[in-house]
Amino acid sequence: MASQRNLAASLGGWSARHRKTAVFGWLFAVIALTVLGGMAGQQNLTEADYGTGESGRAARILVDADIRTPAPEMVLVHSDELTADKPEFKKAVADAVAAVDGTGLAEKIGDPYKTGAVSKDQHDALIQFAVKGDPDTAADRIKPVIDAIAKTDAAHASVTLGEYGAASGLKGINDSLGKDFTRAEFTAVPVALGILLVVFGALLAAVLPLILAITACVAAMGLLALSSQLVPVDAMTNSVMLLMGLAVGVDYCLFYIRREREERAAGRDKETALRIAAATSGRSVLISGITVAVAMAGMFFSGLTVFEGFAIATIEVVLIAVLGSMTVLPAVMAMLGDKVELGRIPGFRRKARVRHANERPGKLLGAVLKVPSLFALIGIAALLALAAPALSMKTEKLGFDQLLPADNPMVTTAQRIEKAFPGAPAPAQIVYKASSIGSPAATQAIEDFKKQALASKQVMNPIEVTVHKGENIAVISAPLAGDGRGATSVKALETLREDIIPATLTKAAGSDAPVGGDLAFSTDYNDQLKSSIVPVFAFVMGVSFLLMLLCFRSIVIAITAIILNLLSVAAAYGVMTAVFQKGWGDELVGTTAVGAIESWMPLFVFVVLFGLSMDYHVFVVSRIREAHDRGADNIKAVAHGIRSTAGVVTSAGMIMVAVFAVFGTLSMQDFKQLGIGLAVAVFLDATLVRAVLLPAVMALLGKSNWYLPRWLKWLPELSHGEEEAAEAPERTSQTASAHRTPLVNH
Repeated sequence: MASQRNLAASLGGWSARHRKTAVFGWLFAVIALTVLGGMAGQQNLTEADYGTGESGRAARILVDADIRTPAPEMVLVHSDELTADKPEFKKAVADAVAAVDGTGLAEKIGDPYKTGAVSKDQHDALIQFAVKGDPDTAADRIKPVIDAIAKTDAAHASVTLGEYGAASGLKGINDSLGKDFTRAEFTAVPVALGILLVVFGALLAAVLPLILAITACVAAMGLLALSSQLVPVDAMTNSVMLLMGLAVGVDYCLFYIRREREERAAGRDKETALRIAAATSGRSVLISGITVAVAMAGMFFSGLTVFEGFAIATIEVVLIAVLGSMTVLPAVMAMLGDKVELGRIPGFRRKARVRHANERPGKLLGAVLKVPSLFALIGIAALLALAAPALSMKTEKLGFDQLLPADNPMVTTAQRIEKAFPGAPAPAQIVYKASSIGSPAATQAIEDFKKQALASKQVMNPIEVTVHKGENIAVISAPLAGDGRGATSVKALETLREDIIPATLTKAAGSDAPVGGDLAFSTDYNDQLKSSIVPVFAFVMGVSFLLMLLCFRSIVIAITAIILNLLSVAAAYGVMTAVFQKGWGDELVGTTAVGAIESWMPLFVFVVLFGLSMDYHVFVVSRIREAHDRGADNIKAVAHGIRSTAGVVTSAGMIMVAVFAVFGTLSMQDFKQLGIGLAVAVFLDATLVRAVLLPAVMALLGKSNWYLPRWLKWLPELSHGEEEAAEAPERTSQTASAHRTPLVNH
């Protein structure tokens, strides 16, 4: 069967011939998307958009009724020495209430002596209030209140005042996000540049991948702003996009440039070297990009809006990076030619050398190919050992106090509130809808709810009720027993939903009382994620399998890719659980274990790692297939593929690990979990999996690697670029050896 036309080679050839068109077209697209995106502005998700299940229904009832529940805030007055009945303590409470009221931003300010919000040991009092105006913008307006409390705190040496709530917590998150995002930008880029300088030993060759990756990220952010008009995104989406864009953008360019440099070192002329790079590495980039994008599309099956935004953002930046690597990169390289190595750095320049198909492998690879069964067992055992902690993985929607660094004053305040007033930082919110909320029956139902809730010991004081007569809705705030997130609070939520509410609020026909709040949201969110795991995993693995089958015309290669990638993901899960849930070595990454993994993290890490793992797999197996198609036997083909890609895979892995590790050093807990999880997984994938497990497994399988059932012989035989490499003229003396196929590696 004749090979199909190589799209990557065609695009690379066109760009090399139309250099100015490709370069200026790219620049115009980047500028246009940036300008249009800036004009449109990015639309972020509102609080109601995140909801799912019963808590989502509660939020939707309020939105449909146009009820904007004010952002709740709390001020904790604490003293180790004074009790709440002491004049000095009372003065501090009164001054705090006056300070909050004096800002003009607060309403429904509760006096703790009247609401009963004084701790059992009398050393804490809780002032509760709500921020006036739109709750979605409360975080932007809360600073005067924070400043007023800080000023009051400074005036009372014997007591400590601290603020915590929806607005101040979100402000803390936003401030940390801004600092983290800036830090990531100013750290990840220099780190990646340093690695590229070591890899290429030349300034221009090192800068080129970074420029393309950065422009791809800029263009993708503009495009994201436009697409967010239809599908709003989470505030963290830009950071995720930067993370992915830098990683894949630099890697794709690295694959391309290294192959072109190898071919030049083998004696090819400039045009031929670029054509071979386009037909081989360009094709691998195209397949890898499509695979990553398809994996990201699996997030659409989650049923959660935040994942839809993540999916759109990552797909956009990956496809833009692929397009740039296949068009503007070959155009720039055609313009530069050998000038791409300008700015050579003494001591870093590594000579390319010609490799032969029958050349002996290195010590490690030679040992792996000699006793593949032993190394396969060792590799699998190591990954399973790392994955073991994941068996006890616990996921939850982390609160503000868990996301922020442990030394943040707001975290200390939240922890004190949890201890003195269990459930107060994150009370359940019952949205009670009745046919007539002001009727005696509805009023009695609310009173019955209060009595039964308190009698059950599952709900604590203060229970607050806000009635909206015009909408026939009452919003009931009920602090749950426990710390608001642990097993005690989960049991309290179940009792509230299954026993107390059915016996009181929803006893009358036509009434409804869905439960919302942080714990309810986290519980429903986790339930939705658990129900989406099977369809997401099935889609990602199924489509990845089909892509591998189509690219390599081998069922065995496709199955092997799935299994190896699953091992990498499992190992990443295990490391994340060990560090961030169990606290094993958490101090090494500058954090304190929060006892759980962010609820969206496992699914997101799975789709990202599955896509990125395919990146290396496609690149390595493509080189093995090249040697196999030229007539090399299985062991020699595997040895050649691993050996000739070892340098570039290691370099690409180092860059990805470095970029991800930068995010692991940021202050936000979810950034740390994401960065460390991805960094560990990519490190294992680029080393243990690709250097040991893959060659061991392929050596064991022998000719079965390329097995394709007869009923699948109709699959098109796609080009792997071997025709370009085989037919291209060489100017080196080695070409005289007709019986040997020269192959190049750094």
